[in-house]
Amino acid sequence: MGEFELIAKYFSAVGAKRSDVITGVGDDGAVIQVRDGHDLVVTTDTMVSGTHFFANDDPRALGHKLVTVNISDLAAMGAEPAWLSLALTLPEVNEHWLSQFSAGINETAEYYNCQLVGGDTTRGPLSLTMTAKGLVPRGKALSRSGAKVGDYIYVTGTLGDAALGLKLQQGLHQVSKKHQTHILQRFQYPSARVALGQALRNIANSAMDLSDGLYGDIQHILHRSAVGASIDVQKLPLSQALKDSCDNNTAYGLALSGGEDYELLFTVSENKRGSLDVLLSPYGVAITCIGRITGAIGKLELKKSEQTFSYQPQGFKHFA
Repeated sequence: MGEFELIAKYFSAVGAKRSDVITGVGDDGAVIQVRDGHDLVVTTDTMVSGTHFFANDDPRALGHKLVTVNISDLAAMGAEPAWLSLALTLPEVNEHWLSQFSAGINETAEYYNCQLVGGDTTRGPLSLTMTAKGLVPRGKALSRSGAKVGDYIYVTGTLGDAALGLKLQQGLHQVSKKHQTHILQRFQYPSARVALGQALRNIANSAMDLSDGLYGDIQHILHRSAVGASIDVQKLPLSQALKDSCDNNTAYGLALSGGEDYELLFTVSENKRGSLDVLLSPYGVAITCIGRITGAIGKLELKKSEQTFSYQPQGFKHFA
């Protein structure tokens, strides 16, 4: 099977069928109508075999995850997902793998109302790169640079489950049978908090998604906003599955530096905090206040029972 036959069979009609796509897969470029009064948000993520996933991982889960990690970046900026591009490098044409991988992309793109509009395929070591484009009302995009001293720090959902799922898959940690499905689902099939991200446009001062672990990711907000932060580790939202599977310090470590949570981290000023629960309650996602923004520029303080919590960060870093 050649490149163009591969594209036609597996990627020519992937995702939702959007009326704003004039020309999609199959031409030299996509032609898209961009809505008046909106800004375009663009993000790109790459997943490489042996670095981000195992070569024998379920290809359907890989397709799902590739879409979700990109959509999660759009969610963190309050954007509405719209269009996807895929750059796929394959060592060989494996039709079973391709059918499952494209199915994973298709069902996830449809769920988030996205359409695959183009990309590239080439031969080489297995590597998956996706670019996601979304729309946000003009001037309303959330960023990492708006945190203010005194802001309350929030996260959505629970933290650390995906990292435990990786350890379970690697055979490095035991999890009881009743929790295994939940833990593996959080690692293999993450969710992007799209609706909640859009609801935060007029509430949050800053926001980002959690991909490399809370401890490392919040440093980006501190740097971009020229602020510090104080976090109480006892307030970190931990699932019952995580608490049943780990001692406290291991659970805190996974929540702080495990990564791949794809939850939202955001800050809210005092005067908007009171309405937060009411505004976000329709979205069915728990939010937890874990600390405050401080004036100690670039300093992240971890506390436990009002005492300093000593912690050696373990977050993932490329080229470290």
